[in-house]
Amino acid sequence: MKIVNETTQIFDEVRKRYLKLTPEEWVRQNFIQYLNQEKKYPLGLMGVEKMVKYNNLKTRADIVLYNTDGEANIIVECKSPDVHITQDTFYQIAKYNSKLKVKYLVVTNGMKHYCCKMDYENNNIEFLEEIPNF
Repeated sequence: MKIVNETTQIFDEVRKRYLKLTPEEWVRQNFIQYLNQEKKYPLGLMGVEKMVKYNNLKTRADIVLYNTDGEANIIVECKSPDVHITQDTFYQIAKYNSKLKVKYLVVTNGMKHYCCKMDYENNNIEFLEEIPNF
C-alpha cells in the first residue's frame, strides 16, 4: 500500500496498478491473495472487474477465474465488510452467470464466504463448505 495525495492506495497484482483503497477493494484484493496463495489459482488466470453484458447493460464481475483453456470457471462477487450478503447479492452474481455459465459462484464480504456449485443439467445449486482448489 501507499499514500498518494492523502489517499491510501492498494496494489492490484492482477491488473498491475495501484487503486484507491475502499472497503470493497480491500475485500477484493485480500480475496485475490487468498485464492492465489491458499487455493493456488494463478494470477494469470484471474480477471478483475471483467465486463459482462446483461440485457444491453455493461456490468462488471469483481473476479473471474479461468481454467487453463481460458474458459470462465468461477465468478466471485465481493462486497464491503459492512454489507450483509443477501438474496440480492446472489441475484447479482446470477445475472453475470447467465452469460458466463461458470461451474462455481462465490460471494464474499471478507468476513463470510459462500460458494456454490452449479448443476445445469438438473437446474440445481449445491452450496459447498469451501472453495475448490485450483
